[in-house]
Amino acid sequence: MNKNEIHKLIETEQPNICQVVAYKGGEEVYSDCWNGYKMDDCAHVMSVTKSVMALLVGIAIDKGQIKGVDDKVLDYFPEYKVKRGEKTIYEVTIKDLLTMRAPYKGKGDPWSKVCSSENWTYTSLDFLGGRQGMTGEFRYSSVCIHILSGILYKATGMITVDYANKFLFGPLGIPAHEVYIAKSAEEHKQFTIEKTPKKAVWFSDRQNLGTPGYGLCLSACDMAKIGLLCLNKGAYGGQQIVSSKWIREMTEPRTVEGKHFRGMDYGYLWWIISRKKGIYAAIGNSGNVIYINPEKKIVVAVASYFKPTIFDRVDFIQREIESRL
Repeated sequence: MNKNEIHKLIETEQPNICQVVAYKGGEEVYSDCWNGYKMDDCAHVMSVTKSVMALLVGIAIDKGQIKGVDDKVLDYFPEYKVKRGEKTIYEVTIKDLLTMRAPYKGKGDPWSKVCSSENWTYTSLDFLGGRQGMTGEFRYSSVCIHILSGILYKATGMITVDYANKFLFGPLGIPAHEVYIAKSAEEHKQFTIEKTPKKAVWFSDRQNLGTPGYGLCLSACDMAKIGLLCLNKGAYGGQQIVSSKWIREMTEPRTVEGKHFRGMDYGYLWWIISRKKGIYAAIGNSGNVIYINPEKKIVVAVASYFKPTIFDRVDFIQREIESRL
């Protein structure tokens, strides 16, 4: 593998990539950085956050803090006042949130209403349900799955970042993260789109609950460790951090209807790239990816700065990086 060749290729063809780390057979075989980033700098990894959240839910289930994915969402919010006439919400389970099959009122993610509210969890619950009932339709959400952070807090008494630091990041040797709260809508926007390196933070609401749909900042080295954990069926450094049962369940492919998702299947907040080969990935906007190929024992992590609508990053990984390993 010619490192200089890859460096120039990424510089010209994928200019928003900041870091790449690749492992094969448990050994690091490639690492490099671009755009003024150092290897220990963090990038906002966008929806890769979702896949990390799936691991936290699995850990909580392993510990018996959450009973299981079939728990009803409202079991965790007995104090929440359901809107008059709303019935569907009573049927929604944690599994519906994890598989993006939960029903929501209205179209699209209600970003402004949720993010300007005092309690993002309750406002997200206000959008859960609707007259159409439990349709089972795949409906990708980034803001309303904030409910998962609320559930984790209710089940464990720990805010998202503290739980991650203790039970996931710490055991993986990932630097401890801190809560980051935007003081204004403009600061929120800047956090999302700015291209400079980030610190080890998790964007959070006013209750210090990390956003599970986006907002986590990681380096490609951190991302690769998460990939190795998954590749090794929940084990890392001789420690079983999350059960192999959860990794198997989390990556079980479910068909996604529609033409907007490039024929990929979905697990629990992880994309299934190839059902036949068992390849799966955490994928975030701007081309942030944790790519895992269990058959070849390959993990590739890519961290990138904001550049919207990049959809070819998995193809690029397979074509230009995996093929050379």
